[in-house]
Amino acid sequence: MADTLEVIEGCRLPVLRKNQENEDEWPLAEILSVKEVASRKLYYVHYIDFNKRLDEWVTPDRLDLKKLQLPKKEAKTPTKNGLPGSRPSSPERDVRKSLDLSLQTPTAPPRGKTVPTPKRKAESVSLTTQVPPVTSVPSLPGSTEVTQASVYPSARDSNAFTPKSNSRDDHDQLSVTTNGTSRRLIPSQPGRKRKANCVGTDEIIKVFQYNNPRCASVCLPPGEDSQDSSDGIPSAPRMTGSLVSDRSHDDIITRMKNIDCIELGRHRLKPWYFSPYPQELTALPILYLCEFCLKYLKSLKCLQRHLTKCNLRHPPGNEIYRKGTISFFEIDGRKNKTYSQNLCLLAKCFLDHKTLYYDTDPFLFYVMTEYDSKGFHIVGYFSKEKESTEDYNVACILTLPPYQRRGYGKLLIEFSYELSKVEGKTGTPEKPLSDLGLLSYRSYWSQTILEILMDLKSDNGERPQITINEISEITSVKKEDVISTLQYLNLINYYKGQYILTLSEDIVEGHERAMHKRHLRIDPKCLHFTPKDWSKRGKW
Repeated sequence: MADTLEVIEGCRLPVLRKNQENEDEWPLAEILSVKEVASRKLYYVHYIDFNKRLDEWVTPDRLDLKKLQLPKKEAKTPTKNGLPGSRPSSPERDVRKSLDLSLQTPTAPPRGKTVPTPKRKAESVSLTTQVPPVTSVPSLPGSTEVTQASVYPSARDSNAFTPKSNSRDDHDQLSVTTNGTSRRLIPSQPGRKRKANCVGTDEIIKVFQYNNPRCASVCLPPGEDSQDSSDGIPSAPRMTGSLVSDRSHDDIITRMKNIDCIELGRHRLKPWYFSPYPQELTALPILYLCEFCLKYLKSLKCLQRHLTKCNLRHPPGNEIYRKGTISFFEIDGRKNKTYSQNLCLLAKCFLDHKTLYYDTDPFLFYVMTEYDSKGFHIVGYFSKEKESTEDYNVACILTLPPYQRRGYGKLLIEFSYELSKVEGKTGTPEKPLSDLGLLSYRSYWSQTILEILMDLKSDNGERPQITINEISEITSVKKEDVISTLQYLNLINYYKGQYILTLSEDIVEGHERAMHKRHLRIDPKCLHFTPKDWSKRGKW
C-alpha cells in the first residue's frame, strides 16, 4: 500500500543517513524537491531539527515509505467579503484579527483570546499560548535583560573552553539574522543570591579563587549604570550592505543548495547553502573560481585561460597586517566592487539566513590570507560597516571549510577587536549569531576575559579588584558581552553585599589548557592601520 503512494514535495518520512560515528540512523525528513535523472527519481530532503547544511539529494532506497506522512491540506480562511479565500491562516494574522475585532465591536472576546477561525492543526494555538510569560532574571545593571539570552543558548556546554559542534569546531562562520523580539532568558540558578539593579558597570568587582592563591574576586562600588538601553538587536531585517538578514524561508528555491562543488585553488569545497550564482552555472558539476580575484568560470579550460590574463596574486586593497605567512588585506566595497560581490557570492555558500545584496559600498572587507610561493591564498574574511550606529565591528565572518578547526576563526575575531582598539571603540558582532559563530565568540570572550582576571595583581595584600568598564576598555569587548560572558561562565556571585567573581581550579585549569592549544595570535606591532572618519567623507 505504501509503495503505491507517490512521494511528493512536502511529504515527511524517515530517511537513512550516517551519523558522526558512521552508524545508520533514520531521522525524520521533509521532501523539498523531486527530480528525475537518467530515469531515476532523486529527492532533496531536509532533516527535521538538523542544520540545513546537511540537506542532500537521496535515492529512493533510502526512504522509509512505510512511515510516509502526506502533506496536510491547508484550511481556507474567509476573506473580508465573506467569500472563501485560499490563504492559510497564521497565528500572527489571528492576533491582528482579534485585536481589530476588539476595537470595532462591543461584543469582542475577552483579552488574551482570539476569534476562532479555521486553521491548520499545527497552528491551532490561542494568543495566550503563543506568547508565554517571560521570567525576568536578576542581573547586573547595564546588561539588558536579553544580553545573556541573545548571546548564549540556555544549555551550557560542560567545557566552556573547548566548545564543539556537530560538524565543525568553533572556527567557522558568523552570520547575522534578526529574530525580532523573540528571546529566551536563562533562569536564575538555584542557591544563588543576587540583588537586581544594585550594581553598575563602574562598580569594582573582587575576584576570588577557591583553594588557590591565584584566584581573584571582583566587586563593584556604586557607579553609573550602562547607558545602553538595548542589546543591539534590530527589530527588523537590515536592508543595506553586502549580505543582509533574511527571514523569508518560504521560497523553496533558496532552501536548496544549487551548487554541487566549487574548485578554489587547490581545494574543492562542498557548499552548505544556496548562493545566487547565475542560473546557467548551477547545472555544472563543478564551478571554478579564480582564487585571487574570485571570478567564477564554467570550465577548467576557461579558468586556465583566465589565469594567463589575471595579474592578481593577492586580494585587491591594502595589506595592513603581516606576520609569518598570515596577512590581512583591507578592501573597500566601493573601490573594489566586483571583488567584494564575488566574495559575498562565495561566502553565501556557507552562511545561512542571509540574502545577497549587491550594494557593497557601505562595507569594508578584511580578508585573511596564507602566503606561499604561488601567492596569497584566501583563508577567511570578515566585513564591517564603515559607519555603524550600533557599535558593530563585524557584520559577517567566515573561515572557509578547508581552514576550519585550525584556530583561524579566533584569529579573525581577535583581529576585529584589534581594529576596534586602534579606533578607540568597543565593538560587538551583529546578533544573534549563527551556531558556529556563537561557539567561536563565546570561546574567544571567555578566554580573553579570564586572561585579564588571572593576570590581576593584588595591592597591599588585598584581593585584586576591577570594574566591568575597565575590562571593556582593555579588551574593546562591549560591556553587555563582558557581563553575559561572566554570567555564562557562572563566575558572578553575590557575597556580603557585593558582587564577586570566583575562579575555581577547574576553570583555571581549563583556561590554561585552552590557551596552550591556541598557537595563532595577533601581534599588534605588525598591524599598520589608520582608521578613517567615514562620517566626514561626502562620498565613499
